[in-house]
Amino acid sequence: MSTHILAAGASAADQFGVFNALAQGGALTITTASILGIMLFGSLYILFTKLFEQQKIISQGQRVRSTFWSANSLREGAAKLEKNSAYKQIVDDGIYAQEQHARLTDPVEAHDWVHGSLARSEAAINSQLGGGLAFLATVGATAPFIGLFGTVVGILRALIKIAQSGDASLDKVAGPVGESLIMTAVGLVVAVPAVLAYNFLQRRNKGIAERLSAFSNDVLGYLASDGAVRPVVSGKTAAAKPAAAKPAATTTAGAQTRI
Repeated sequence: MSTHILAAGASAADQFGVFNALAQGGALTITTASILGIMLFGSLYILFTKLFEQQKIISQGQRVRSTFWSANSLREGAAKLEKNSAYKQIVDDGIYAQEQHARLTDPVEAHDWVHGSLARSEAAINSQLGGGLAFLATVGATAPFIGLFGTVVGILRALIKIAQSGDASLDKVAGPVGESLIMTAVGLVVAVPAVLAYNFLQRRNKGIAERLSAFSNDVLGYLASDGAVRPVVSGKTAAAKPAAAKPAATTTAGAQTRI
């Protein structure tokens, strides 16, 4: 008895499986499934590569906070950073902008010139971090409809075969129609991870952009003050404030007042 049940189950799986649905659907169904497969592979590739890039910049930011501002100058601090560091790019662009300002023939405020250069540097880094996210958004928006298109084509083919055979019984209709719904499920499987990855990466990019903007502002303050203004280095205690002088006491008309 159990042997017959297992044999029937294996026969049903072979008859109404995913591969059978692709084979029965023809070139159009196979093309649709291939597009969804490319979308899924591309989404996973972008997710892992962007996570690697983001984590690299986050680690660079942690090293900047611990070592960069303890240097005696921006050049010395930049030399401690990695060669292709995003933070090193901001420092180099700021130093270069300050050097180029003296060569301008049209009078421009040094603060505005350096600030614009640092802003362009930040924008370039943020643009690089955002690369590929448009693909994730496109996959999340279109994959369900591509899967639905595959389902419509599969149902149409199934109904045509049923009409040609002249047998519209439930066992003849349920199998092909249910088989065609696989494409809708595949479309959702591709779209949902893409949407989640897009939102997750966008949130991390926003946090990185905020840290880069804060660092750029610190660099601008350093350049504008010739090194007098710099953030407090972690691990170093601030200078003790002098004790407040006690108010002097004066006596007027027998009453004591304090100034």
